[in-house]
Amino acid sequence: MEPLPPPPRSVAIIMDGNGRWAQARGLPRIRGHEEGAVSVNEVVRHCRKRGVKALTLYSFSTENWRRPADEVAALMKLLQRYVFQERDTILGNGIQLRIIGQPDRLPAFVQKPLRMLVSDSAKNDDMVLCLALSYGGRQEIVDAVQDIARKVKAGQLDPSQVDEALVSAHMQTRGMPDPDLLIRTSGELRVSNFLLWQIAYTEMYVTDLAWPDFRVPQLEQAFAAYAHRERRFGRTGQQARELSASAPAPGKG
Repeated sequence: MEPLPPPPRSVAIIMDGNGRWAQARGLPRIRGHEEGAVSVNEVVRHCRKRGVKALTLYSFSTENWRRPADEVAALMKLLQRYVFQERDTILGNGIQLRIIGQPDRLPAFVQKPLRMLVSDSAKNDDMVLCLALSYGGRQEIVDAVQDIARKVKAGQLDPSQVDEALVSAHMQTRGMPDPDLLIRTSGELRVSNFLLWQIAYTEMYVTDLAWPDFRVPQLEQAFAAYAHRERRFGRTGQQARELSASAPAPGKG
């Protein structure tokens, strides 16, 4: 049996197709979300096992508030259930939970256990599990720009100091590596306002499978596809290969 390829350091996933998965089977849309939660459990555990350092899941976008009120309410209850059910797994496996987006917009019955788990897992450092909740990439950038502008106005920053590193330090994902791999399920070919700043050089992997059908074998297929990508970051292929060959081996230097 061939060894598995090294996993990406940081993975982001747009978990799409839950509702359509259910409707194709004549089921209520919430059944798709419930089955999708099983995929979340499997993927989180496997990423932790494989040594992924950061996993960011697009769990609920700012646009998702436009969905029918009963579906939104069911999603909030499902999120609460996930936090309670996975609390011991997260704390016992060195996983640090982080939230990006607008968690203040979530119902109080969801906010309280979420904030408690974020606090209780803050010192874990084996893997970051980042949930994007009521999240929009453009809004995140706007918030960062406004924060920088306030500091410039207050004389705490000079405009000449504003560079990519400073902007990154004002994003909600500060301290996390940018995604190496972005996975999108259900075949849609768009990024849907997700991590717009962070995915500038991220490799993309799109599968026609809906999220409830995406489990460990499909995740490994995505990792295998990523392992064959040549990441050039603006360089030529030859330059990228030479740079990779000259890089120190893991654990060396």
